[in-house]
Amino acid sequence: MNVHVIDIWNVIEAFRENALNTLELNACVNVTRLETLVSSLYHNLNKRLPPAHQVSVEVCSALLLNWLLSAYSTGENVGKIRVFSIKVALATMCAGKLMDKLRYIFSQLSDGNGHLLMKRLSDYLREVLALPAAVYESPSFNYNDTLAHSIFTQNGKITVNDFLDTLMSDPGPPCLVWLPLLHRLASVENVVHPLACSACRRSSLTGFRYRCTRCTNYTLCQDCFWRGRVSHSHTNEHEVKEYTAYKSPSKQIGHTLRKSFRCVPERARPQLPRYPDQPERTLNLSHIVPPSPVPAHNGFPEYAAGYVNTGSLDSRSSRSTHRSAGLAEHLSRGVDDEHRLIARYAARLAHENRTMPRAGRSASLTPELGRSSTEGAEADAARQQRELISQLEAKNREIMREIARLRRQQEAEASGTGGGRHPRQRCRPRLVGQFQGH
Repeated sequence: MNVHVIDIWNVIEAFRENALNTLELNACVNVTRLETLVSSLYHNLNKRLPPAHQVSVEVCSALLLNWLLSAYSTGENVGKIRVFSIKVALATMCAGKLMDKLRYIFSQLSDGNGHLLMKRLSDYLREVLALPAAVYESPSFNYNDTLAHSIFTQNGKITVNDFLDTLMSDPGPPCLVWLPLLHRLASVENVVHPLACSACRRSSLTGFRYRCTRCTNYTLCQDCFWRGRVSHSHTNEHEVKEYTAYKSPSKQIGHTLRKSFRCVPERARPQLPRYPDQPERTLNLSHIVPPSPVPAHNGFPEYAAGYVNTGSLDSRSSRSTHRSAGLAEHLSRGVDDEHRLIARYAARLAHENRTMPRAGRSASLTPELGRSSTEGAEADAARQQRELISQLEAKNREIMREIARLRRQQEAEASGTGGGRHPRQRCRPRLVGQFQGH
């Protein structure tokens, strides 16, 4: 299904593009919307891969869609799947660091104060344990109602740091012991060991390599070790050491000598980074004038009504290669949007100017001294606003004259070679700088 090559951040971005972050976790989506989400994941993946390594969107989407439906669309929800189930499944199976995945999962399980909700944790364990159950591992990793309280026994408030420390500990919770192993397997699946297995005699081992600490030069591949295959005098009771990389004998001897002379300090267990206990607050941008709208994805429909798709870097760069009439129309539309913003701001200032005298009359009940000072301040403010409006209108007329001149220049040069940079494109940085200065 090639889910292991899609990064966790691309999965989160796909959730945002398809407006799944605006839905409740218990809401259900139909097969059509789920297929749209899955297809967008593989379309965006092909944009980042070279042509020789691109995947088949139709085949991979059909496989992943059928697998998700078989794992989660059961009982009364046949043909539908919960939003929370989609987020848990894709965030668990995709590529990326385990810590990043668990941080995203915690954001779905916590309240507004950044504290874990045990009810959501229990729901998460039910959804994530459906993944090993789909590959017939439910006898080893089954769900029950007491799992959440067996993982976190304390009654206090659980923050993101407590959540990461518990789930990434060694050993972790028994019901989730397969989760870090899954990421370790993904990290060593392309590692090659130039040695032969002592049990199956296969050379060039891939993945994990195991070496017996009692038998001399006895090496096992991960398949033989997991299946319990042995040979010669080696038994499964012998202690073995796991290797995730290969070092040549010369490097091993040098490392042993440096360690024996205490030149190499003991490597301590890496500490997990600490994150703020309180979640980040979103910025209130309601008082800021909205920017010009950015075009949507090139070739992708709007999946959710009312959802503004900001587009990707690939789609923006592909649109920047358009020339001639398309580029001129796009530039003029952007300038018109900026003019509308100036006109809106000028209208708001004029409205405040008209309402200012009425505010002064409403203050007639105040003492005479306070009223005179207030009216003087209001008069100064009104005069400054009128001056600002006149300056903006003059600047607007100047810009409109510049645009008209450039249009006439373009029409005069239309019969030329047409090469070089577009005149509007040359003047646009200067015009934008003038807007920003005023």
